[in-house]
Amino acid sequence: MKITSVCKLFLVFFISANTLLYGQNGWKAGVARTVITPKENIWMAGYASRTKPAEGAMHDLWAKAVVLQDAKGNQSLLVTSDILGFPKDVSDYIREQIRKKHGLSKAQIILNSSHTHSGPVLNQALEDIYPITPEQQKKIDAYTKGMAEDVIRLADAAIRNLEPVTLQAANGVTRFQVNRRNNPANMLTRLPELKGPNDYAVPVIKVTNAKGELKAIIFGYACHPTVLDGYQWSGDYPGFAQLALEKNHPGATALFFQGAAGDQNPLPRHTVPLAKQYGMELAAAVDRVLEEDMKTLLPELATSYAEADLKFAKLPTEADLKKTYDSSSGYIKKWAERIGQKVKNKEALPSSYPFPVQAWRLGDQALINLGGEVTIEYSIKLKKIFGVDTFVMAYSNDVMGYIPSLTVLREGGYEGETSQMVYGLPTVWEPSVESVILETAIKVGQEAGIPLP
Repeated sequence: MKITSVCKLFLVFFISANTLLYGQNGWKAGVARTVITPKENIWMAGYASRTKPAEGAMHDLWAKAVVLQDAKGNQSLLVTSDILGFPKDVSDYIREQIRKKHGLSKAQIILNSSHTHSGPVLNQALEDIYPITPEQQKKIDAYTKGMAEDVIRLADAAIRNLEPVTLQAANGVTRFQVNRRNNPANMLTRLPELKGPNDYAVPVIKVTNAKGELKAIIFGYACHPTVLDGYQWSGDYPGFAQLALEKNHPGATALFFQGAAGDQNPLPRHTVPLAKQYGMELAAAVDRVLEEDMKTLLPELATSYAEADLKFAKLPTEADLKKTYDSSSGYIKKWAERIGQKVKNKEALPSSYPFPVQAWRLGDQALINLGGEVTIEYSIKLKKIFGVDTFVMAYSNDVMGYIPSLTVLREGGYEGETSQMVYGLPTVWEPSVESVILETAIKVGQEAGIPLP
């Protein structure tokens, strides 16, 4: 795209002003990537209906990293990945090793997962829904350990690759997400209109080096990567979006982060052409943003992190669990047996869970990051709190279960109630869950210097 004389004049003015404020120092960024496709055909994550391990790859799975450094030397690390989610123990290990090696705190590290349902099973994640044999478990153990070490080495590489850059940010839009609670998939073609809360934003960060070369495209969307349900490794639609962007921009690395997609599905789905279509739609939305004027971010980085204490509702008794066991089948029966055995053995069930909440400020760009399978109302409410241009991420640092809004919790259903059994949690959340998360987000946002409108 040709740069007009006005744009050139503005760019010279901005660089001059930036030099006066920050000297010769500005943003630096380092980018790295590594293939994380399992070398063996282990069990695939996300669906209880699968009956066998993977059978090859549609395309490689990736972990990618960007390290950002501001004019004062403050750093942050974003890792994106083609996995269902980082379990707490795996995430804690990775972040602790990076802290020891590079001095980065939890506030400075985001481990985001795309939540693809065509990636590998990891240790201690949704363990009741997969019919894993001891032999398969050994392969999962080995893969989980190796993947964690790959991510740690990825951070090393990204830090080594630091170079001067310009950061720009803007929001795009695309509309293939559908609120699955309000729009039954089997009725989709007959619905006169789609209902339910949505957030169609496509947040984009553009990373350009001193030569004007596009080095990284960081982008997100809030929609489950559940187009595909077969037996080939795949990043689903986010994987195809990243492939398309990297084809369109040779030499650049495209990093996808997942948003508050807990109740958002790509509909219709279940075919490879549809996954490619949605990927191309998302890539086109990102490309449009890259071609238009974007907000240039001053080289100021601030980060904050806290773990909100999310309370569980009334814990089940031994009698409750026996009743569930006797009347259920599949993963619910396995859940009732496992939790029931703990109660029988007088093991204390947890009364709450440490939920990660994080804020980054990149210049004047606000980014709020949450763990878990957060439903879309959190994105909508966080943007009301911090401003419509806020970037909202989820599925980061610990994917421990669904995080329903108060509305979804009261309505029940999968996201509000039964999904807790899928994740092996002892019971549903208390009604305070939404207010506690939002209050914690305000706290970390203010600590990171994000102003309230």
